[in-house]
Amino acid sequence: MQDWKKSISSFLEKTDDSFDLAMQRLRNSLSLYKPLQIVPYRSYGTVNRLYLKGRVLANKGVTSAEDNDTLLKNLMNMYRRFESDEIRDATVRINFQGQEHFITTDREGYFVLNIEPQTPLQLDDIWHEMELELHAANISSFEPGIKAEAHVLVPPPDAEYGIISDIDDTIVLTSATDTLMMSKHVFMNNARTRLPFAGVSAFYRSLQLGRNGKRNNPFFYVSSSPWNMYDLLHDFLDINDIPAGPLLLRDFGLMQNKFFGSDHMSHKFKEIQNILLTYPHLNFILIGDSGQQDAPIYKEVVKQFPGRVLCIYIRDVELPERAEVVKVISEELKGTVEMLLVKDTATAAKHAADTGLIFQEEVQKVEVQKEIDTSAAAGTSTKQAPAPISKDTKKLSPET
Repeated sequence: MQDWKKSISSFLEKTDDSFDLAMQRLRNSLSLYKPLQIVPYRSYGTVNRLYLKGRVLANKGVTSAEDNDTLLKNLMNMYRRFESDEIRDATVRINFQGQEHFITTDREGYFVLNIEPQTPLQLDDIWHEMELELHAANISSFEPGIKAEAHVLVPPPDAEYGIISDIDDTIVLTSATDTLMMSKHVFMNNARTRLPFAGVSAFYRSLQLGRNGKRNNPFFYVSSSPWNMYDLLHDFLDINDIPAGPLLLRDFGLMQNKFFGSDHMSHKFKEIQNILLTYPHLNFILIGDSGQQDAPIYKEVVKQFPGRVLCIYIRDVELPERAEVVKVISEELKGTVEMLLVKDTATAAKHAADTGLIFQEEVQKVEVQKEIDTSAAAGTSTKQAPAPISKDTKKLSPET
């Protein structure tokens, strides 16, 4: 059975690659490529090694989200995201600490680079910038001077803990268990009209602040959403004043056996595993929802990394059979780590305060934010503008 899957996957991969190459040559010969762009992804690293990932694509003209965007505009932007034209074999030049590094994009337009800092990093700011420039591309529309800026997170040595969070149905309503409703939420809204679950921004900021008051606990967002959604999720976090962090999404396609493999559970576990291996001296809080496989994934994380998980919060999506799965796993983990099935962020915040993860005063802030967000979702008030960003907050917000 496994050999059959490998044979089919290999055939599909070669077919997909040949088709993509033929289409790139055809578009190039007809001068159909629009201006090119570099799309760097927020990533992470250590004082000894920085990891960078991004993609080179044709710029399809996805427009910035506005509160009054029409349904047609939202649908067109989503179509442009998924009807992407990746640029293979392009060369990207990365400038960091005065040194140049060159990397070539793969068949899907992705580039990945590990850089060893030549001089010690200044850890008073946990975000480190890299300058990117498109050095070469065998595309008729290529013009020199296409640049971008990448941000890589390195947790400071005095961070109390890290936070790994799911996105869909954890911080934003997606209805991932209902295909029709999920399509409505994802395709008919934008980064401004999609609302976070009530109180999420205040709760996450309280975890970011921790108990040392330095607001330097790092966030990592792991999702099964495709990389095509990166700009929308990136903007959603920023617009709603949710702490910035690396977004670790999923590549959809036929390459590397993705037609049969790289499912939701294996993708998320692998990303979380990489984070915990990268920071062996940092413990973590895990946050997810009961809608899909977060509880089983987090259970496996606890088993493979004993003593590394401080607690687990699972948002209840109000499906009894899914809630039962969480309760069973919670019982299995009893005595090792607490896995809490919570109805809202205020409940999670109270537990975090009672166990010494956040200040007690933060609970009231979460409750106030919850009321504001609930009113905004019901249309009885306007969404609260983000609080002014302090000097400490900027350390975890690379674009501010």
